Amino acid sequence: MNKKIKRQAFACLFPFLGVLILFLAVPLVIMIRASFANQDDTGWTFQNYLTIMTQPFYYEAFKNSFIISIVSSLVGIILAMFVAHALARSDQRVQDRMMLFINMTANFAGVPLAFAFIILIGNAGVLTLLLSKIGVPLLSSFNLYSWQGLAVTYIYFQVPLGALFLYPVFKGIDDRWEEAALLLGAGPTSFWIRIGLPHIMPSVFGTFIILFANAMGTYETAYALVGSNINLVTTRIAAMVSGDIFAQPQLGGAMAVLFAMTMIAILIVDEYFLRLVRRDMS
Repeated sequence: MNKKIKRQAFACLFPFLGVLILFLAVPLVIMIRASFANQDDTGWTFQNYLTIMTQPFYYEAFKNSFIISIVSSLVGIILAMFVAHALARSDQRVQDRMMLFINMTANFAGVPLAFAFIILIGNAGVLTLLLSKIGVPLLSSFNLYSWQGLAVTYIYFQVPLGALFLYPVFKGIDDRWEEAALLLGAGPTSFWIRIGLPHIMPSVFGTFIILFANAMGTYETAYALVGSNINLVTTRIAAMVSGDIFAQPQLGGAMAVLFAMTMIAILIVDEYFLRLVRRDMS
C-alpha cells in the first residue's frame, strides 16, 4: 500500500517536472548553446565571452548592477531589521494588518512600481508639483530618472521583502531572554550585541543575499525608469536579445551565462558563510 501511494505521489510530480523542463531547462540549454555560437550561427567560438571580458562597456554593466544591488541591499536590510523588530513587538492585530500590507508591497514591483514613482515624484509628479507650489524645494535637486531615483525605487521594494523574511526571526526572540539578561545586569545594548544579533545574524545574512539577488535580477523597474541610460546587466541582455537593428543574441547569451554563474557563485559563498556562522553559534 505504501509503495502504491509513493508511486502515485511520484506520478503527481510529472506535471511540475514538465513545467520545470520546458521553462527552465530548455531555455538554459538554448542560452548556453547560443553563447558559444558565432554571429552567423554556423560554428562554435569563445569570442562572445572574450568580447564581454575585454570591452569596458560590457563589464561596466556588471559593475553598475553590483553597486546598485549592494547599496540597495545594505540600506534595505538595515531598514527591514527596524521594521521587523517594531512589528514583532507590536500588538497581534497590528501585526496581522501590517503583514498583509507588507506582503502586498513586497510584490509591488516592475513597471507598476516605476509608474507609481513617476506619478508621485517624477519631474511632473504630484508631490513634486505640490512641494514646488508651496515653496518647499525638497525635490528640486532630485532626479527620478538617474542613479538617485533608481536607488530609491530599489530600496522601496527591498525593505518590505526583507521585513517579510526577518519578521519570523524577530518574532522568535523570546522576551524572557531579555528579562534574564536585565536581571543579570546587562542593558538592552549589551543584550543585542551578545544575544540578539548573534541569534538573528544567519537569517540577516541569508536575507541580504536574497535582496542582493533580487536587485541584480531586476529588469522592468530599471528599464521603465532609466531605459538604457544606465548600463545594467539585465537591460543590456534584453537589448542584445530583443534589439530590432543591433540584435546580438549570441553575445546576450554569453552575458546571461556569466550573469547566472555570478549568481551561483554568490549563493555558494552565502552558503559557506552561513555554515561558518552556524558552527560558531553552536
